Amino acid sequence: MSGIYPTKKRKKLMPMQDRSTIIGIIEMRSKGFSYLDVQARYRIGSGTITRIMKNFDAMATTLDELKLMEAGAVVDAFFPPERRRRKDTALPDFVKIHERMLDMGKRADLSLIWMDYSEDNPDGYRLSQFYKLYGEYLAQISGNKRSSMPVERIPGQKMFIDWAGDTPELLVDETTGELSKVHFFVTTMGFSSYLYAEAFLDEKTPSFVAGTAHALTFYGGVPEQLVPDNCKVAVSKHTKDELILSSAYSDLEDYYDVVVLPPPARKPKGKPTVENHVRQIETHLIERLKSKPYVTLGEINRDMAKLVDSINDKPFQKRSDIRHSRKRGFEKYDQPKLRPLPGLPFLTCDYRSVLRIPDNYHVEYDDHYYSIPSTMVGKPAVLKATMSEIRICDSDNRLICKHERSYKTFPLYITIDEHMPAHHAFNKELDARDGGYYRRWASTYGQSMETLIDRILRVPKHEEQAYRSCAGILHMCTDVPRPIVIESADKCVEAKVFKYSHFKKVLGQARQSCSHNEGQDAIGLPDHANIRGKDYWK
Repeated sequence: MSGIYPTKKRKKLMPMQDRSTIIGIIEMRSKGFSYLDVQARYRIGSGTITRIMKNFDAMATTLDELKLMEAGAVVDAFFPPERRRRKDTALPDFVKIHERMLDMGKRADLSLIWMDYSEDNPDGYRLSQFYKLYGEYLAQISGNKRSSMPVERIPGQKMFIDWAGDTPELLVDETTGELSKVHFFVTTMGFSSYLYAEAFLDEKTPSFVAGTAHALTFYGGVPEQLVPDNCKVAVSKHTKDELILSSAYSDLEDYYDVVVLPPPARKPKGKPTVENHVRQIETHLIERLKSKPYVTLGEINRDMAKLVDSINDKPFQKRSDIRHSRKRGFEKYDQPKLRPLPGLPFLTCDYRSVLRIPDNYHVEYDDHYYSIPSTMVGKPAVLKATMSEIRICDSDNRLICKHERSYKTFPLYITIDEHMPAHHAFNKELDARDGGYYRRWASTYGQSMETLIDRILRVPKHEEQAYRSCAGILHMCTDVPRPIVIESADKCVEAKVFKYSHFKKVLGQARQSCSHNEGQDAIGLPDHANIRGKDYWK
């Protein structure tokens, strides 16, 4: 091997995963997904999966408790800092690997060979680096690194998703005559290439999520994986080491219990099935739709559905193709492998990213302001709005709180008391109470207290100005024995002094007197035969 591809040592960091990957691996394994499914979803080796599951089994922590932990604490629990060190890793034997690829012929799959390699080398090269090194080896022996491997399509495994690049102006405004662009959402099943397409006014998150849900309903089942394009509405971050889905697609993934697996970024060959059909739609279907103007999206989608049906029914040119046509291939091979749909369709939301929770701990939506715990001030969040509910989640898509959506003009601020700091809650409590409230509260301490509070409320020109004095007096009595409170109120009424400061003074004297008397009783002499007592001298 040294003559072709010299052996050398490479420094490589110990493979460490982020919080979302760790929790996602545990969830998938808990639901019965195989190692291959987990590896395809998170692009990691089986050794990393084994290590994470082994550590999780050894922890006295449930999955729900793990989700509540901070991201850094989760990573440190599975990948302690002291074990993250550099090490030397020898290159794989690409001579033997290439010979094995040739022996496999049409069944050649480098990912399967990497899985065997990772079993023997748990801390070896990850999948993306393994591919890169093998490509460099091919370039050295053949001068060409553009080799493509045959891909074995598995029925019911993948649904590919994309937008068509062509956005023709098909919609006509009947009033102004202006033309509007239309965007085409396209999906295909991986094995049969069974096609679905739908027109939308834009390519924003609600349209992309709705298109995905409609496609699954059209197919009548759920595949193992959804393979969307690396657009921002589906993927927040996708590098060779990390995949983070958007909140919308993360919700969809959980609802349908499906794995979302975008292809490597900037590599359209990762989903050639849908790419080919997008070209067909742009060349044939969209050109036909341009023949007449439309007033509504419904009209476009009705005509497009007929054209899509004709494409799906059309026999393949190659007569030996076992699918015969897209529709027949879907019904015979893909459809039996799909899992049943949930009972209800996925409820689409309007997603709003909040970069920073403002100091007043309320986030705005549709001219209303919804509260969030004040401890979240300064942190990012995601707001999800449906027709009836407002949900607010943290940056890891964990639910923080929810509100019933308001359509009334007032109040503008929708606040849950538990979200307020203590001093804000106290001020709100004062503002929400009237004179009748304080009179009823005072009556629980007897007639004198009720008279005292009533007279205090009557002193100012407006009784609202006395609310704080009344609240102060009544809160002052909370931890005081009831007889002392009644006695203090009686003294204030007898003296005809109805002031907060006077009651505070009288109550303090009463409490001090009570404490002194209790102390005297405690100092009394005990009974004993050697103590004669005061009655002896009478």
